[in-house]
Amino acid sequence: MTRIQLLTILVNFIFIAYIARLIIKGKLREEYAIIWVICTILLTIFSFWPNGLEIMAKLLGVFQAPNLLFTGAIFAILIYLVHISVVSSKLHNNIRKLTQEMALLKQELEKEKQENKHPQKDPD
Repeated sequence: MTRIQLLTILVNFIFIAYIARLIIKGKLREEYAIIWVICTILLTIFSFWPNGLEIMAKLLGVFQAPNLLFTGAIFAILIYLVHISVVSSKLHNNIRKLTQEMALLKQELEKEKQENKHPQKDPD
C-alpha cells in the first residue's frame, strides 16, 4: 500500500469519527450527516481498491476515471443543495407562521390587559 493510500484511509477514519462526534453532541443532525458518511465510505473503498475508479469508469462508459469522480461529486452536491433548499423553504414557512401566531397572541394579551385596566361596569 502506498503512502497516499494510508494517509487517505487515516484521514477518512478521522473524518468519520469527527462526524460521529458532531452527531453525538447534537451539532449535526443525522439526515445531514448521511451524505458526508457516504462520500467518506466511497473514498475509503477507492483508497483500498485503487483500480476501482478505472473499472467503474469503463463499466459506465466514461473515458477518463477522474471525469467520473467529478461528475459524481457534482451530482451529489446538486442533490444536497436541493435538499438544503427544501429544508430552508420549510423552515422559512414555519418561521412566518410562528411570527403571525405570536403577533396574534400579543394582540390578544394586550387586549386582555386593557380590559383588566378599565373593567366595564355592568348596567345593573
